[in-house]
Amino acid sequence: MKVFSVIISLVLFFTTVSAQGIDIDSASIGAIVPDPEGELYNKSFHGTRIINGHSVETLSKGYMEMRIEHRFGDIAGVNGGYQNMFGFDNLSDMRIALEYGISNDLMVGFGRSKGTGAPYRSLLDGFVKYRALRQRYKSRKFPISIAVIGGSSFTYMKASSDLSEVSNFPQALHRLSYFTQVNFTRKFGDWVSLAVIPTFMHRNYVSQNDQNDIFSLGSALRIKLSGQFAVIGEYYYTFRDKGLRPADIYKNSIGIALEWQTFGHNFTLNFTNSGGLGETQFIPYTLERIMDGQFRFGFCVGRKFIINE
Repeated sequence: MKVFSVIISLVLFFTTVSAQGIDIDSASIGAIVPDPEGELYNKSFHGTRIINGHSVETLSKGYMEMRIEHRFGDIAGVNGGYQNMFGFDNLSDMRIALEYGISNDLMVGFGRSKGTGAPYRSLLDGFVKYRALRQRYKSRKFPISIAVIGGSSFTYMKASSDLSEVSNFPQALHRLSYFTQVNFTRKFGDWVSLAVIPTFMHRNYVSQNDQNDIFSLGSALRIKLSGQFAVIGEYYYTFRDKGLRPADIYKNSIGIALEWQTFGHNFTLNFTNSGGLGETQFIPYTLERIMDGQFRFGFCVGRKFIINE
């Protein structure tokens, strides 16, 4: 009941805000929108995120988006089942963030996550995203969209007194992690979008069986069902050095979602094996095995506001 109360409260809040006459980005509904030069380009994903990772899209200039992301516990397995309301009694992670479009192709964002505790809690994160190329509508000259994203996270959790724990943090810099990625996306017709997302990550402090530098190759598929609904799939394959990051501990992130687009809002209802939110969490620290029932339900609500036209 707590979960449904939260969802209902959010819906009522956003509905009230809309009723007060705050302008919204109505162009975000359409699949084909004009770029700053007046040309038409294909909008491959409606939101700035896919499921866990970033999409190629950016916020329009002067727009701010408030994002609330919530991820519950295991649906099945030893920590799921009906005793835990199939994960609804547990909270894996949650994130609240504000993001802003500096220009039509440049945006920044800042957020705070609870953290899963495996291994971190109390996380602050920030990122910069620049869309370097837009796919033009029915144009062979610009057949894809490209965006470059860079970000970092910092945990301010209390350091563990156990010297063998990765959360011991001998130095303050050991609390930092960084990532950078290039998002290549193409929209095929009006119904299908495909993204390939090579990602590089560096963590300043890791455990003995882990590695500081990680390369991961992400991919995503979006299939439009109607003007407001779409199905999205996402998968990140993480490469590992020989003898490190054993496969029986570290897993690859995978998820599927239903996207619901309304004026000014973007709702995503998802199922994923990843417990954490953000690249520095779901890429290196997905520990859950789907075949053991260790996947969970989550949702994201994004609300756009015009700050400066």
